[in-house]
Amino acid sequence: MVSAVFHSPLDAAPVAAQNAMNTVAASTTSTSARSQKAATSAPKSPAAPTSVATGRDWSALSRSFWLAVLPPLCGLGLLVGLWAVVSTTTGGSIPSPKDTWLQALEVFSNPFYRNGPNDQGVGWNVLMSLQRVAIGFGMAALVGIPAGFVIGRFNFLSRMFNPLISLLRPVSPLAWLPIGLLVFKGANPAAIWTIFICSIWPMIINTAVGVQRVPQDYMNVARVLNLSEWKIATKILFPAVLPYMLTGVRLAVGTAWLVIVAAEMLTGGVGIGFWVWDEWNNLNVKNIIIAIFVIGIVGLLLEFALIKLATAFTFEEVKA
Repeated sequence: MVSAVFHSPLDAAPVAAQNAMNTVAASTTSTSARSQKAATSAPKSPAAPTSVATGRDWSALSRSFWLAVLPPLCGLGLLVGLWAVVSTTTGGSIPSPKDTWLQALEVFSNPFYRNGPNDQGVGWNVLMSLQRVAIGFGMAALVGIPAGFVIGRFNFLSRMFNPLISLLRPVSPLAWLPIGLLVFKGANPAAIWTIFICSIWPMIINTAVGVQRVPQDYMNVARVLNLSEWKIATKILFPAVLPYMLTGVRLAVGTAWLVIVAAEMLTGGVGIGFWVWDEWNNLNVKNIIIAIFVIGIVGLLLEFALIKLATAFTFEEVKA
């Protein structure tokens, strides 16, 4: 049985259009396939932009390296040059850089020798000075940081202690040394007392300023939540004040290392300041210059370490 289907002229148009669309799609697919095949089979061109970018990176790294290294080298070269000129014009009373370098090699060949209580290597003297600084600075931190929190937190205490701090802070630290000798009856405690009194002011002032600069919105929230003073100090004040506190610590350590040399010159004993004074009594100028560089390098290392510590605790990181 044969069935016949009849289409009107109106039905023929969509069928023709559908056939035309299928033909165009097939041709497009075949064209894209040929293009992909041609692109795959075509030889790759050399990666010129990558090599150019690598060359630029090496050039930028080299330039940044020389910008970081060359200025300090020029500064050191200028210092050594002026030192050599001064040594020449003074007729050798100031040792030349070469003679000082040879003496430094001899000094640091055995920095931890002991030939008696007053004849010890430069290493023992530096360690003893650092020990005094650590004890005096630690005591100042234990007293100064909480005092700064309290002074900055309460307006009455701030007005009470501000005149005392303004009166005592400008006093030279060495002026406190005779008081320490009178009270403690010993050179070592007197030197530690001098470090304490000169280190406490930067920590009190910076901590108090940090507390006073805490946004008032934080304190309003604490008042609404009815937080205790301990919660306010540990959860609100401490994270916000930490950068200020670390700045005070950095300034205090720098001041303490400056003062310990002068204090040890006056009190005697073992220490880098006493070593400088003892070498002056022996008219050994080379060792005095070596001690100056040792004091500067140790102070630079302390400053660098505390700067890294302070910059690590930015406000955003502490808040997080």
